[in-house]
Amino acid sequence: MLSSSTARIDVLKQPTRQDWVEQAIANMDVILLDHSHCERKAAGVALNLMFRYPSNTALVRKLTAIAREELEHFEQVNQWLERLGIPLGFLSSPPYGAGLKAQIRHQEPNRLLDSLLVSGLIEARSHERLGLLAEYCSLPELAQFYRGLMVSEARHYGIYWLLAETYFDSKVVSQRREELAIVESDLLSALHPEPRIHS
Repeated sequence: MLSSSTARIDVLKQPTRQDWVEQAIANMDVILLDHSHCERKAAGVALNLMFRYPSNTALVRKLTAIAREELEHFEQVNQWLERLGIPLGFLSSPPYGAGLKAQIRHQEPNRLLDSLLVSGLIEARSHERLGLLAEYCSLPELAQFYRGLMVSEARHYGIYWLLAETYFDSKVVSQRREELAIVESDLLSALHPEPRIHS
């Protein structure tokens, strides 16, 4: 059973299942490599939004900080890979990211709203799963590293929510976030055969 000390994130419709925890802990080398890819992609998402919406001052300011922090985390995870003798390399992506990206509507302003909410959901799930890794990892220093990252992930998804409510009516944000949260949990309803942070 998952420990009751693992905080539940209200926006996530379903908590992570025990089988993901077991798969992840049994394959920490792959999880660490995938985590490196996730941090790089997260920085890229923040940068892409800044380039797409350069006149949105609040967005540019907040996402500059997120991109910088994601790149710092990317470097920190890569240091763990080097420390443990895990080479950088290619990993196929699970259907999670593409499934969420497919929900982003193409017409503005819906595209901006959906992009912010999808990014926030991914950060919220990352926060939850890094917390589980911190709780169950057998390497105390690595567990402590993940506990430290949890704080950043929580701040990141909070920033994406606040940005959504900066540019859109709160009722519109809540309704769309609810819709996307259902899709997000559905994408994780079956365990992906290959261990990943979001599988």
